Amino acid sequence: MRAVVVTQPGGVDALRVADVPEPVPGPGEVLLDVAAAGVNRADLLQRQGHYPPPPGESQTLGLECSGVVTALGDGVTGWAVGEEVCALLAGGGYAERVVVPAGQLLPVPRGVGLVDAAALPEVACTVWSTVFEAAGLRAGELLLVHGGSSGVGTFAVQLARARGARVAVTARSARKLAACRDLGAEILVDHTRQDFVAAVKEATDGRGADVVLDVVGAKYLRRNVSVLATGGRLAIIGMLGGRTGELDVGALLAARGTVLATSLRARPRAEKAAVVAAVRQHVWPLVEQGRVRPVVHARLPMDDVVRAHETLEESSHIGKVLLQPGGAGPSRRSPGVGSTVEDQRTGEGA
Repeated sequence: MRAVVVTQPGGVDALRVADVPEPVPGPGEVLLDVAAAGVNRADLLQRQGHYPPPPGESQTLGLECSGVVTALGDGVTGWAVGEEVCALLAGGGYAERVVVPAGQLLPVPRGVGLVDAAALPEVACTVWSTVFEAAGLRAGELLLVHGGSSGVGTFAVQLARARGARVAVTARSARKLAACRDLGAEILVDHTRQDFVAAVKEATDGRGADVVLDVVGAKYLRRNVSVLATGGRLAIIGMLGGRTGELDVGALLAARGTVLATSLRARPRAEKAAVVAAVRQHVWPLVEQGRVRPVVHARLPMDDVVRAHETLEESSHIGKVLLQPGGAGPSRRSPGVGSTVEDQRTGEGA
């Protein structure tokens, strides 16, 4: 089968599409023909040599995909050959076929196309497990999302709004902030021109944010603590701004705040299966109702993997970038679901 390989850690010139052995499903696993794979910043880190897969997992990039079930390993129940699914992966998505633990499969939500369903598993599992399970966001509270126009950001904005929370976002341009506003964010901060602490405090009469979803890390640590409301929770899921920062314990104590950090990839399969099950129970109904949707910036053929990585590195995207190896069966679509932000404004399908 064809898959993206990294010839050596480094820049985008290390990416190649090559023939590799086809994976075989083991006990409790399912083989998929891949319709599309989501591109995530973790893939860029792995390509650069900074984020290796967990022991025993595929070395191929790709932490989520959609596709069609083509084979079942021993002991798999509840799934059938020919079903359209999407999946949370520890690796392997940038390929024509991938093996997935059965507990990490999700049905393609009604009304979402098979290809665009690849934009859902990683962001849905990340946002649900971080914002709602770990940080405990409740209806009526304020969520501050850094990088609100990213894949995780666009999903977090929608899910928080659908569950009755208010949302503030930071982004780097008027275009990205407008996209966040269209998804339901009400406090919009251009972090290249504004201090997000001052902007959020002003918009909340000095109260601040109840939960902060942060992909920046060290660079924002001090200000993230400063923006917390009393009893606020800072949830860190990335290190775009560095890994080592100084924590003002006095400010954290004054806010009676909590700092937590979480990730998905290295969790045991049983823990990931539990997150996936919770997403299916609590999030999938909202997707099927159209209250939360995948936001897709671009759908590119797998041969354009360099362009996909460059798009993320430039931060020119809104929502998710998808790679399509091709030949994975029919796709379903409902109007207005799974299209780009620009599509929603113009009424055009993607």
